[in-house]
Amino acid sequence: MSLYKIMLVDDEEEVRKSIIKKIDWADAGFEVVGDAENGQEALEKLELLEPDVVVTDIRMPYMDGLALTEKIRQRYPSTKVVIFSGFDDFEYAQRAIQLNVTEYILKPVNVEEMTAILKKIRRNLDEEIAMRRDVDLLRERYVASLPLMREHFLNTLVTGSVAAETAEEKLKEYEVDILGASKWVVAVIHVEPGEEHGSGTSSLHQEQELIPISVKQLMEEKLKPYCRFVIFNSFREMVLIAAIDETNTQTGFIELLNDICKECRKVLEVAVTAGVGVSSPSLDRMGRSYQTAVDALGYRAIVGEGGVIYINDVEPVNRGKLQLDQKEESDLVAAIKFGPREKIEAAARAIAGRMDAKVHILQYQAYILSVASTVIQLVQQYDLSLSEILGTDRDYFEVLAQMDKREDFYNWLIRVACRIGDALGQERDNTAKNMIREAKQYIEENYSDPELSVEKICRHLHMSPAYFSTMFKKETGQTYIAYLTEVRLNRAVELLNKTDDKTYIIASKVGYQEQNYFSYVFKKRFGVSPTKYRGAK
Repeated sequence: MSLYKIMLVDDEEEVRKSIIKKIDWADAGFEVVGDAENGQEALEKLELLEPDVVVTDIRMPYMDGLALTEKIRQRYPSTKVVIFSGFDDFEYAQRAIQLNVTEYILKPVNVEEMTAILKKIRRNLDEEIAMRRDVDLLRERYVASLPLMREHFLNTLVTGSVAAETAEEKLKEYEVDILGASKWVVAVIHVEPGEEHGSGTSSLHQEQELIPISVKQLMEEKLKPYCRFVIFNSFREMVLIAAIDETNTQTGFIELLNDICKECRKVLEVAVTAGVGVSSPSLDRMGRSYQTAVDALGYRAIVGEGGVIYINDVEPVNRGKLQLDQKEESDLVAAIKFGPREKIEAAARAIAGRMDAKVHILQYQAYILSVASTVIQLVQQYDLSLSEILGTDRDYFEVLAQMDKREDFYNWLIRVACRIGDALGQERDNTAKNMIREAKQYIEENYSDPELSVEKICRHLHMSPAYFSTMFKKETGQTYIAYLTEVRLNRAVELLNKTDDKTYIIASKVGYQEQNYFSYVFKKRFGVSPTKYRGAK
């Protein structure tokens, strides 16, 4: 089995170096992927490094070990935390236990003791993974899955064809605990097929029909402490309905779901993608949340697999959704929106292939009109130029009248569908660029706010933090924290050069509540303290 990732956090560099040097990490089952000298720095590195275990001191400046642990529990609940401290203090130990710390040990760190603890943690991690891959256990849980009638009702509920009163009655009857929420959110869960399954080395991958069961089990375990929910199987995917009330938030649910997708890849060796739809204010309007979740999942070819795709991230404007019954037409719409060209051609070929030369001319014309209507509705839905898409300003009926042969219609459909696909791709690129531009502007206007977090800026942008962080890094080459720090430090340099303000005043003006932490970050960036920097000028 591959080595688990571990990160060390201690404000004393010599302590960190000593621990890294003395421990035989590979023998203990770990590799050190990074270190930090305070909790704030560690938190900034966690998203990038994704360690399985964090070993941290308690007493550190700017953010101590307990505060760091609390943040880890909120954002990365799967990560194990080991705390060591030079203070044999009952209150620290008690608080550590409340935060579900894996181990609490005293300094100075003994090599034998530390190695024993690491091996114990490794065994626990191995056992957790082994339990999730246990085929016999998964078979038992498969037999004990939800009854058919309950699953049928839940599928009916997400299609939006159940009255609110009936839905409430049935949910009580089937003991589905999601009633009484302020709103509900539907997510559609897709377990990616293909090479990743085949590359698995565990017995679980020899019986792939059990993989969705293990994914469902993992999701149930991780979601249970956070919100009330129900997971069930639909026609093609798993569907999750989460109740959002005063104990949780939609943003928090999306963040936790994203962490679960990452753990599925790590623990189960499968890529899991979740499409999250808009929220539903009532049970009888669940259909729209479900449909938008399906639409969000369709973007995985563009956004990428193995995480959460929130519909408001990829389709930020609340447009009406195209509802089609014909499978070929649905496939065409999906191909146009998500591409690539090969899929568009295949969908258009399927539609053109249904045109039988022996049918009555009126049926032929009606079919062309229905397909053209689908295309035109897409153009209007996304506010595209119809004349540019059709390639003409002529009478549109004249264009359709010239399609008296199936090949002519097929070529027209391919040409128009590809133009729409290209236009939508450009719109998505523009949306991302506009989002980054707006985020940068917001940072420039609010960098002095010490509470300017990812969550705060995402509330302003109406986006999920996970998607924002990914897109920001992709577009700028920097993490949000790194960019914000750069803006603040550049402004601090300007103030040092142009004003006589005290260091603590400059720190406050650029968003740092603590002068010492400001000096620490400044020196780390420029090699000297703010005072010496000003003196050198």
